[in-house]
Amino acid sequence: MATDIKVPALGESVTEATVARWIKQAGDAVAIDEPLVELETDKVTVEVPAPSAGVLSEILVAEGDNVEVGALLGRIGEGAGKAAAPAAKPAAAPKAEAPKPAAAPEAKPAAAATAAPMPPSVRKLVAENDVDPAAVAASGKDGRLTKGDVLAHLEQKAAAPAASAAPGSKPAPERGEERVRMSRLRQRIAERLKQAQNTAAMLTTFNEVDMTEIMALRARYRDSFEKRHGVRLGFMSFFVKAAIQALKEIPAVNAEIQGNEIVYKNYYDIGVAVGTESGLVVPVVRDADKLGFAEVEKTINGLGRKARDGKLTMEDLTGGTFTISNGGVYGSLLSTPILNPPQSGILGMHKIQERPMVIGGKIEVRPMMYLAVSYDHRIIDGSEAVTFLVRMKDCLEDPQRLLIDV
Repeated sequence: MATDIKVPALGESVTEATVARWIKQAGDAVAIDEPLVELETDKVTVEVPAPSAGVLSEILVAEGDNVEVGALLGRIGEGAGKAAAPAAKPAAAPKAEAPKPAAAPEAKPAAAATAAPMPPSVRKLVAENDVDPAAVAASGKDGRLTKGDVLAHLEQKAAAPAASAAPGSKPAPERGEERVRMSRLRQRIAERLKQAQNTAAMLTTFNEVDMTEIMALRARYRDSFEKRHGVRLGFMSFFVKAAIQALKEIPAVNAEIQGNEIVYKNYYDIGVAVGTESGLVVPVVRDADKLGFAEVEKTINGLGRKARDGKLTMEDLTGGTFTISNGGVYGSLLSTPILNPPQSGILGMHKIQERPMVIGGKIEVRPMMYLAVSYDHRIIDGSEAVTFLVRMKDCLEDPQRLLIDV
């Protein structure tokens, strides 16, 4: 008896998804709970597991098609299914003492590459450069294409015209265009960013922080902290804790507008922006005010891993009362972050850079960081935004304040 494969519930307010990739193909044997297909929503990528063991007998929706929650994706029938191809190949090798075609070493990896599923980073590189996976020699496990394989193929392709050109001749300039369909996540990011600009009266205020004390504290306790808690003491936990102190003092920054009402939050769910290959996502550290430094670091590290692996859930991404974005990891010295609707404030961290500062009438070299807070001027006054940032500066420059709550 056949078992239906249906689109599962995708989370609050999400009713549609795109079939990103079939992990299994028609005729393949599948085990119960084994991933069959990836669905891409405007927030996360979801793997649909096999509801039963058997054979993937039918695929009813092609990759790239849109599907609604509850839609039929395919069916699983009874039977053993096809055996895995890579395991059967080595047994035939001893018979191949006879002459081998010159092209065989190139053809075998390429054929395996088309059969084996590609990781998201490789799929993106292949799509962006219009590469035929069958033309690339694969070096990964079980004949899988790696990012290095595709890059090497592109380098060889770029070098070929130069090698064949006649001496002294100039290659004709290439003018071309490439159209790549925006992913659902990228479309959603674009919509939300434009929504923030269209609806909020958005302003940004700046300040700078002397990171000397935090860097000294981290250097002093780095090894013992990691040994005891099993996680590194990073900068982000200090910024999360400092933001919470400032949010408690300036509650409007932790509020949001709903219709003609202002909703003040007495809890602190801090979103931490994470860059992935698919785009920017903002997983949320729940009740961050109740967590210690080690718990904040562990939570952020875990969410970061899930983001990079495409394993974030709707629960990880929904909610959030305030967001922190660290452009400094990419080398940004100063920026104006855009609000994450419906939140009313977002903090932008930046690169730590040594600069000459006047300290007690003397010039000293200090590790400085510019901070930026973008805010919705409809509910946050300029004085409140400035006070919020000054409060953060005080806590970061004297981190002992975070321990005694002053």
